[in-house]
Amino acid sequence: MITFYIWCCDPTHLPIPAEKPGTMRSSLTLVGTLWAFLSLVTAVASSTSYFLPYWLFGSQLGKPVSFSTFRRCNYPVRGEGQSLIMVEECGRYASFSAIPSLAWQMCTVVTGAGCALLLLVALAAVLGCCMEELISRMMGRCMGAAQFVGGLLISSGCALYPLGWNSPEIMQTCGNVSNQFQLGSRTPEGTDHVISVEKAHCP
Repeated sequence: MITFYIWCCDPTHLPIPAEKPGTMRSSLTLVGTLWAFLSLVTAVASSTSYFLPYWLFGSQLGKPVSFSTFRRCNYPVRGEGQSLIMVEECGRYASFSAIPSLAWQMCTVVTGAGCALLLLVALAAVLGCCMEELISRMMGRCMGAAQFVGGLLISSGCALYPLGWNSPEIMQTCGNVSNQFQLGSRTPEGTDHVISVEKAHCP
């Protein structure tokens, strides 16, 4: 009888309710889940814009031309008889040193690092929605700081991009009169004339 009483009163022998199979515990609150979702959307949008070669539009040899930092759509090549013909396809430059300006080389590195940092934080945030105790309060603050740094890197890349508008390739596309932070040309009569170039925009 005494043994039975001890067994009933000992909390180590009390049954522990089992969790339902297939359930996942999150380490984030509802606000944290919303932050994770927005982080993923922002990281994917930034990375997609980084790889798309549509930051700057112009025309060359009567064909539309577009640029990003390390990719280009439609480029001239030497054909038969040393004449220039336009190859209508998109591709990246053959090497890092072939990127037309130092500013664009720096923009490629800085913006790419910012996008990679945002993707890393977004991946960790999404995992935090599925795994319990993965993201602590301190880790959440560190991830927020990392996102801030990633945003600064991407913003710095956007600021560096117009510094490369004085490169030979951009000048050929913009009427040979483009300069840093300036796209367009001036007519002989002295009136401003904007050629077929849209304002550059950052991802």
